[in-house]
Amino acid sequence: MNNGPETYPEMFKRVKEKSEGAFIPFVVAGDPDLETSLLVVKEMVNAGADALEIGFPFSDPVADGPTIQAADVRALKSGMTTSKGFEFIRHIREFTDIPIGLLVYYNLIYQRGIGQFYKEAQKNGVNGILIADLPPEEASSAIEFSKKFGISQIFMVAQTTSNSRLSHISQMAEGFIYVVAVKGVTGARSDLERDTLDLIHRVRKHTDLPICVGFGISKTDHIKKVLKAGSNGAIVASVLVELIEKYQEDRRVMLMEIRRLCLALKKATRGCGP
Repeated sequence: MNNGPETYPEMFKRVKEKSEGAFIPFVVAGDPDLETSLLVVKEMVNAGADALEIGFPFSDPVADGPTIQAADVRALKSGMTTSKGFEFIRHIREFTDIPIGLLVYYNLIYQRGIGQFYKEAQKNGVNGILIADLPPEEASSAIEFSKKFGISQIFMVAQTTSNSRLSHISQMAEGFIYVVAVKGVTGARSDLERDTLDLIHRVRKHTDLPICVGFGISKTDHIKKVLKAGSNGAIVASVLVELIEKYQEDRRVMLMEIRRLCLALKKATRGCGP
C-alpha cells in the first residue's frame, strides 16, 4: 500500500471502466469473534468486493433489524470495543487497499470524542463514515472533522426524504449517497420495491456523486435492477450476516458459503454499470 488505500472516486472509476457496478458487502466487526470476522472479510475481498462496509457493534442499533441486531450482540459478547474495531480495520488493511466505510452510531463517537474518533479512523485506513442516527442538520462537527482528516462523510436518503432536503444532503455528502431501499430497518427482502427505483432516479437529479443502494438488497436480481436504474453500487448486509449466524458453529462451511454468495453477487454487477 505504497500510495495509501484506494479512494472512493478511484474505486468507482475502476468499476465503471469495466462496465460494472460496485459490490459492497457489510460485516459487523467481531461477529462472531475477531478472528472469524477477519476471515469473513478476506473471503469477501477474494470474491470480488469493490469496497467494504464495516459496522461497529452497538447496544441499541435503531436503524437495524433483527439480523444485524443479533450480530451486534454476538460481537459485543465476544468483547468487541471501539478500540478493537479500529484494530480490526488495521488488520484488514494488511491484505487489501479497497475503500473501507464505517457504519456507526453517534454514541460510540461521542464517547470517544469526535476529533479523536476521526483521527483514529484516518490513522487506521478508513475512507468514509456513515453515522446512522445523526441527522444532517446536526452534522456540522462531523463534517468539520471529516474534512480535517480526509474522510468522506456519507449520508443516507430514503423515500421519505423531500427534494429540498435531498439537495441539502447532496451538498454536504462526500464519497457517495447511500440510498435506503426500503421503508424501515435493515433486513433481507424477497422483492425490491418500485419506489426504490424511482428514488434512484430522483436522487440522480440532485447529485453527481455516485449512488449506492442498501437495506434489503439480498439477491442478484436486486443488484441488477438497482444498477440498471442508475445506481453505481449495491451494499449487501443482512443476507451475508445470516450466513454467519447460521454457520457460526462450523467456520469452514461459513466461509465457503460467504465466498459462494459473494462471487454470485459480484457477478451480477458485471455489464450493469451506469
